[in-house]
Amino acid sequence: MTTTVLRLQGITKRFGTLVANDAISLTLDRGEVLALLGENGAGKSTLMSILFGHYRADEGDIEAFGEPLLPGNPKAALAAGIGMVHQHFTLADNLSVLDNVMMGSEPLWQPFTRRSTARLKLLEVAARFGLPVVPEASVGALSVGERQRVEILKALYRGARILILDEPTAVLTPQESEALFDTLAQMVAQGLSIIFISHKLGEVLRVSHRIAVLRGGRLVAELPAAGATQAQLANAMVGHAVKPPERHPGLPADNAVCVLRDVRTDGDSRDALRGVSLTLNAGEIVAVAGVSGNGQVALAELLCGTRRATVGTVDLLGMPLRPSPAVLVEQGVARIPEDRHAVGVVGDLPLWENAVSERLRGPAFRRGPLVRRNAARMQAQRIVKAFDVRGGGLDATARSLSGGNMQKLILGRALLAPDGAVATPKLIVAHQPTWGLDIGAVAYVQQQLIAARDAGAAVLVISDDLDEVMMLGDRIAVMHGGELGEARPAGAWTRESIGLAMAGAPHDADMPA
Repeated sequence: MTTTVLRLQGITKRFGTLVANDAISLTLDRGEVLALLGENGAGKSTLMSILFGHYRADEGDIEAFGEPLLPGNPKAALAAGIGMVHQHFTLADNLSVLDNVMMGSEPLWQPFTRRSTARLKLLEVAARFGLPVVPEASVGALSVGERQRVEILKALYRGARILILDEPTAVLTPQESEALFDTLAQMVAQGLSIIFISHKLGEVLRVSHRIAVLRGGRLVAELPAAGATQAQLANAMVGHAVKPPERHPGLPADNAVCVLRDVRTDGDSRDALRGVSLTLNAGEIVAVAGVSGNGQVALAELLCGTRRATVGTVDLLGMPLRPSPAVLVEQGVARIPEDRHAVGVVGDLPLWENAVSERLRGPAFRRGPLVRRNAARMQAQRIVKAFDVRGGGLDATARSLSGGNMQKLILGRALLAPDGAVATPKLIVAHQPTWGLDIGAVAYVQQQLIAARDAGAAVLVISDDLDEVMMLGDRIAVMHGGELGEARPAGAWTRESIGLAMAGAPHDADMPA
């Protein structure tokens, strides 16, 4: 017998004319894992924000453990036993594990802190749920998996009986993901209830008991995980069958486009290159795997002209690479930045200005000090049509686009020449190209990268997602601590060997004979 611990009834939320949640009703039982799926913009985040008290629903009500939940009040949600672990951790690196867990849990007017009592409670909670931790350890010295453990402990320390996990494996190695799944099983066995939000359908089917799918703000499917298939879930999410990217070998890798030799860069220990060598060939995708924060940002910025090498050389098309983004764009370097919101677009500018922003210094869209507005708008319209960018017109702000449509806009800007013909860039630097996108947008972006490779571009894909790395990479290399291992053919790797290398094991560890 199960007991309902959470009930959402008729939840509706509007933002102006947009209905983000439309009369959604859901239940969650004790000791159950409920997976919540949906495309970007389907309403998942809005629904969870209402549940956690960040938003107030326009209609509907919520009950937690049989009691009405006070709307729009995060403290009420915490007091009711609802905890949330966000995809991007909210930890202070310069504080200890214990300090992070205690932060905000004691009254500000209390003249002293009960550290000894808090330490015992933390260790008790950690032992109960199989989450070993050293209270005095500095969070800044922990691995990504250990930091996530601290985030979960923060919620459990505060008495969470319902735990919301938002993309919990997005930055974990396969081994860390396995450890997380074991932890979730222990939590469920002890009666905790979990809402599991993820775009990784294989993980959803593995860890959940029941699956709810949102589309366009509505609940369109609710089914048991047992017997469900990834194709069935993908169809429910997007409303039609999703065709996976067609994968086939690249061209013979004998035409070097970009060569790095023993490159080092300035930066802190978590974001600098330490003797990196790599050759990127025309007609080939090289995929770099690694846990975020191990030098990937430095590598991407180096090749896009926003960071300089302090030691070593970087050649582009046989000439020294010039550290100038504008020059590199003219030379055929296309970039897909990691943070599409902060770096990829200027959110407050209209779509048409963002569509030409990287080429404004060239003659196609500039006459003296003036922007050729008509030409720019025509180019933006070509991108919208060719890459199926949806969401408002050319004058809509980039900020108003969904994540998938924003990424399509960035792709179009990089791949579509000013005359309207699809141009093949010489080098494409794609950093986390599908991060946070739904399955339909992921398939689209990946297919565009494969098409660019087939047209002769050298493509560098930097990704935390092992499924993406293994699907796209003709060769795969692993980055850890600013060092880059040898780029080997994809067939020479296994998920386990990549995961071990991501965790810092020698690059030849667990390699097939």
